[in-house]
Amino acid sequence: MADPYVILNELAQGLRPMPQGIEWFEGLSTEERSNTLRLLSHFCIQARATAEDAPESIRRAGLRATHTPAVLITRGRIDQQLGKIAALTPHDERLKSFRLLIAVLAVADERRRERFCSDGCGHAWHRLAVDISEASA
Repeated sequence: MADPYVILNELAQGLRPMPQGIEWFEGLSTEERSNTLRLLSHFCIQARATAEDAPESIRRAGLRATHTPAVLITRGRIDQQLGKIAALTPHDERLKSFRLLIAVLAVADERRRERFCSDGCGHAWHRLAVDISEASA
């Protein structure tokens, strides 16, 4: 598969199916999972995620409001909460965190595209295309 930066953006943009993303994430080492969650958290901040993104992100991630990452994202400053979500350590919480952070990135980046990039932009991640043979692998 491609570079993690590309994979994460493809997942957020719906260019790769989430089951494929989860399979990729589960294939990473513990350290790589931690790094991936931190990277996702950073991407969310770069995309200007806000506290108002939480309900839609939780819905898109398919989480219940009582799941730890969902609870965290609804409390406190978004940048701090994203870091806490990325730092969760139990395996099942990491999977939920991964799904939620991808959803947060999707929501925030969609808004960013509409507001700032609708007439074109220089963001390479807004011009991604998935190789069909690679996407089905």
